[in-house]
Amino acid sequence: MMAATSEPVAPDAWAPLRREVFRSLWFGALASNVGLWVQNAAGSWDMTSFGTAPVYVALLQTASSLPVFLIGLPAAAFGDIFDRRRLLASFAAWMVLVSTLLAALSFAGLLGPTSLLALTFALGLGSALSAPLWQAILPSLVDKAELASAVTLSGVAVNVARALGPAIGGIGLALAGSGPVYTFNALAFFVVVLQVLRWKPPATKATLPPERIVGAIVAGLRFARRAPALRAVLFRAAAFIVAGSALWALLPVVARRELHMTPLRFGILLGCIGTGALAGAAVMPRARQKLGSDGLVAIATVVYAGSMSLLAHVRIEALLYAAMLATGVAWISIMSSFNVAASSAAPGWVQSRALGLYLLVFQGGLGLGSFGWGTLAGRIGSAATLSVAAACVLLGLLSALRWKLGAARKDDVASFDAWPEPVIEAPIDIDAGPVLVERRYVVRPEHRVEFLSLAADLESLRRRDGAIDWALYEDLGSKDRLVETFLVASWAEHLRQHRRAVAADKALLDRMRALSEDAGVVHLVDARSAAAARARGLEIADRAHREEP
Repeated sequence: MMAATSEPVAPDAWAPLRREVFRSLWFGALASNVGLWVQNAAGSWDMTSFGTAPVYVALLQTASSLPVFLIGLPAAAFGDIFDRRRLLASFAAWMVLVSTLLAALSFAGLLGPTSLLALTFALGLGSALSAPLWQAILPSLVDKAELASAVTLSGVAVNVARALGPAIGGIGLALAGSGPVYTFNALAFFVVVLQVLRWKPPATKATLPPERIVGAIVAGLRFARRAPALRAVLFRAAAFIVAGSALWALLPVVARRELHMTPLRFGILLGCIGTGALAGAAVMPRARQKLGSDGLVAIATVVYAGSMSLLAHVRIEALLYAAMLATGVAWISIMSSFNVAASSAAPGWVQSRALGLYLLVFQGGLGLGSFGWGTLAGRIGSAATLSVAAACVLLGLLSALRWKLGAARKDDVASFDAWPEPVIEAPIDIDAGPVLVERRYVVRPEHRVEFLSLAADLESLRRRDGAIDWALYEDLGSKDRLVETFLVASWAEHLRQHRRAVAADKALLDRMRALSEDAGVVHLVDARSAAAARARGLEIADRAHREEP
């Protein structure tokens, strides 16, 4: 009799909240997002009150999202270089300051379209600087098995805030006006500062100097170009959000000018999205287990497009509330799947930059898409614009034929000790360079074709981890000898290269070793750079080295 097999148990959606550190920071992120959505609701209402054209309302979304597009890459690099705790506290303090200024202008009656857009942009800067940091710290707070749930809960914080924030904003606007609402916003960001300062991450001792900002940005872009799983997330996110942004851009216009909603009813409408997202998060682990990331995103995208169509043509409030509940479920399903895939596609050394690139594509698409759809709505109307956008959302599903989210697995980017420290005869300045590395292989004739077929993957690996040039040569003095060369910017960057190999590389490296014999490795550093460094007395300490395999 065959033993019965049981289906794997879906992870508990709420398990990460049982961890005190995660719970504390999660509530901090929740407070931050509540503040942003309170401001979003109040700002949208104020902008429509100024009697401006629809494009100005859409520009609020652009002002909020555009900072990610402008500074997303440096912000992401900060998270991989500097202390994330200090950065998070500093950026939250900046948002306290901006919200306080918004409140002061509102109380004084001096808030207008231009100042509202400018201060919304300033809040967007704080959010853009903080977002990759919140995402990057998640893997350090939970077990690997809980990562997907932690990422989903991170999205839940956004969407619970989407439920609470507009309701708080709507009630506050109805009872007290904009000034007190913006004051509440400042208090919410102050809570974030307190929660972050309570967090005491374990200290780590750096053995190499931190990367420089420009070099770190270049390294992140180089990694993204050579990481198919990350590229899949970026293309899928762009295909969805450029069209999907129309819903967020035009929802305030439909609510205020076509449905003539009060602030409270508008808050409830937005709150339905957050409520739907909260309900969706509860069933997310089981749904993802049964459907897979690609199946879940496909179904959620169809639901989202249907909600956009209802918003375009239906003016029965009860049906629109139901449609926004469905929108929330679809939104958290899509966002969680993209976030998990982006987090799983990058190792620790570049994780903040990978997530920053994802947010850059997503928020940049949201901002630019909002501007485009708002402009179109001013010419052909909201209903026609939402219908066109819904069709484009469905067309974006075609990107799934080429780019699969299921390709990203966290196990693949676990650290892999591929190479020990390189051998050097004398200590050298850590910043000396460029450095040329030559690796020699003896490849028998019967293995040459297969070895050369793997060369493209080897080049991709080297460039992904730091090489700025790569080549494979045949030694004319020995028919069985091949020489691989790759150039890196500095000795420090080559040492970092040694620590950037991941588990997914092991199969390739093992196969190449099986097809060849190691004939040695040589490290060549620019002689003038090395001489100048030694003349200044800049040398690293001697250390025990072993031969590279």
